[in-house]
Amino acid sequence: MTYLRIALLYLLCIPVALYGQEVTYSQYEKFDFRSGDYAVVGMCGGLLYNYHSTADGAMLEAYDDSMNKVATVLLDFFPNKIYEARFIAFPNKIIVLYQALESNRVVQYAALLDEKGRLKNKPLELGKVKTGIFGAMKTYFQSAVSDNKKMILIYSANDKGSEIEFDGKWLDDNLTIVKRSKATYSAEHTIQHSEVNIDNNGNVYIGAFTPTGTLNYADQFWILKLAERSTKFEPKEMPLNEKFAASGYMKIDNVNNRVYFGGFYADKKNSGFDGIIFASYDIAGGTFLTKKCIPFDRELINAAGARRKNHAFDNYQVRNLIVKNDGGFVLVGEVHFITTRSNYTPGMGFYSFYSPYTSTIVHEYHYNDIMALSYDKDGTRQWSTFIPKEQYSQEDGGLFSSYALLNTGGTLAFLYNDFNNAHSRIQLATVSAEGKSDIHAFTAEGNDYPDWLPKNGKQVAGRILIVPCLHKREICFAKVVF
Repeated sequence: MTYLRIALLYLLCIPVALYGQEVTYSQYEKFDFRSGDYAVVGMCGGLLYNYHSTADGAMLEAYDDSMNKVATVLLDFFPNKIYEARFIAFPNKIIVLYQALESNRVVQYAALLDEKGRLKNKPLELGKVKTGIFGAMKTYFQSAVSDNKKMILIYSANDKGSEIEFDGKWLDDNLTIVKRSKATYSAEHTIQHSEVNIDNNGNVYIGAFTPTGTLNYADQFWILKLAERSTKFEPKEMPLNEKFAASGYMKIDNVNNRVYFGGFYADKKNSGFDGIIFASYDIAGGTFLTKKCIPFDRELINAAGARRKNHAFDNYQVRNLIVKNDGGFVLVGEVHFITTRSNYTPGMGFYSFYSPYTSTIVHEYHYNDIMALSYDKDGTRQWSTFIPKEQYSQEDGGLFSSYALLNTGGTLAFLYNDFNNAHSRIQLATVSAEGKSDIHAFTAEGNDYPDWLPKNGKQVAGRILIVPCLHKREICFAKVVF
């Protein structure tokens, strides 16, 4: 998964309304999205930092509260070909994790920058791997960061038949390697891994499952724990009771020492989803304290609005799981699927000029309705909200699709593009702690109305969201204050 994930706070019980929004754009910078890279870095030293790279090099741009550029920092230590970059912002420093293409190898580096974006020490090489004869074709190294940002994990995880092979390095926030570990988990049947998380103590938790049927649902699911000082996985199986799980999402609660799991389940291995699964795993006790299979009720199925009631939720994927203080939770999902067709068949979308066809097969990306479901601690549904949207694009990985999420602590705000082959506009949907929703067009005037990339946005403060924007061969960043 390459797109930037949105950090979530706990959903409190105090409703907070979003009365208005203020949008401020940065100035345009030269950029070609086909060959360049970009990211919202975050706040550091009282300034906002964003990153982009061009044929002229990679750089950080520093902005004040009014999005006026106050400094440009060239990342001249970056190699010529960057495969992937991730930034972790602190109040007084920035850590950048980046992969470089060097000859026929992908090399993983980490570098520590000061509060002005300047390199403090020589970049640290953390691993390298040979590419195939066709060059870099996949993600070779990945990273996970603890909530307090004190522990950083650089790892590779590979599924090989009935085994999961893991190789990781643990870093502190000064880029000191505090641990190295290789571990393998073996199952009786073909096994695959899902999410990898790290807690504030350095313990790693990996979701693992055995796929079955034509839809690859899980008939067994484990949380694999790799303790901070261990080289052996501790598997904890979550009982599915002859049900089949899919679209699982894991979240670590460092305050209460729990790991939460949210996903969908089906009663049959090749049928549509029949309900949701919610489970809580106690880290200290090593047991599942809660595991609920909550069937979709008729009212919820009707609210989903699908023509085929037995398949109303089939294309939903869990995007977020927000655990409330009372033990209840909010599950957020989005309809997402990919189709292919011949490029001789018409089917252009609003953003097609960003993604010219280069082969006879066209990949089409669909990101549709958003769903938010709230349950109490007993598994009783309190409310449900559906946000209708239909996003369609080709050969761009859904670049302009999906949404940005801002969590104020009492209100969820979803920012997304509403587009078809005739027009595009920014929409804002808000959902209160009581489930009341409001959807309206979002006023984002200025900068010649650039094209927003909401799913690459980042919440940098309680009520501030930064979203990258493209306009022809230029890039800028929009600051949204709610």
